[in-house]
Amino acid sequence: MKKGKIIFLNGVTSAGKTTIAKDMQEIADENFYHMSNDMFQQMISPKFLRMDYWHYLCEGIISMYHTAKVLSEAGINIIIDGMILELPEFQKRYKSTHCELVKSIFSKGELFVVEVFCPLNECKKRTAERNDRNENQSQWQNENMAKDIMYFCCVNTLESSSSDCAKDILKKVLD
Repeated sequence: MKKGKIIFLNGVTSAGKTTIAKDMQEIADENFYHMSNDMFQQMISPKFLRMDYWHYLCEGIISMYHTAKVLSEAGINIIIDGMILELPEFQKRYKSTHCELVKSIFSKGELFVVEVFCPLNECKKRTAERNDRNENQSQWQNENMAKDIMYFCCVNTLESSSSDCAKDILKKVLD
């Protein structure tokens, strides 16, 4: 059976990942399931998140990756809307960095990591307009984003529309 493709949209809050993912689903001739790092918040009781946020964040993210792997092995395409962060909590819990964990879970040829770039000042502006996130969230994420990622390609949401970014990613991944 042909494996499904996994497109990992890696970027900070308000860079445009979620809009690109939705546009990709609309444009693609094949179905792509959309998974998000925010998924863990719906899975874990707020009481436990308050008790040990980083433990459950790590568990939720890693379980999402394993779910994406299983679906890909069943021939299903996946879009992961997330961030590869280098937090000490990953190292403590898994004796591995977040980036190393991603590489160890996914096999070569199924994972396409795409950098979704937007300048921080624009991300802050978008966050302020949305008014649903911490205003410094993008800055903190940018400072903690893994730096040694080998990207398949990069899109810039300040220079191109989300639809054009989605088309560009799909063309590169599916051709």
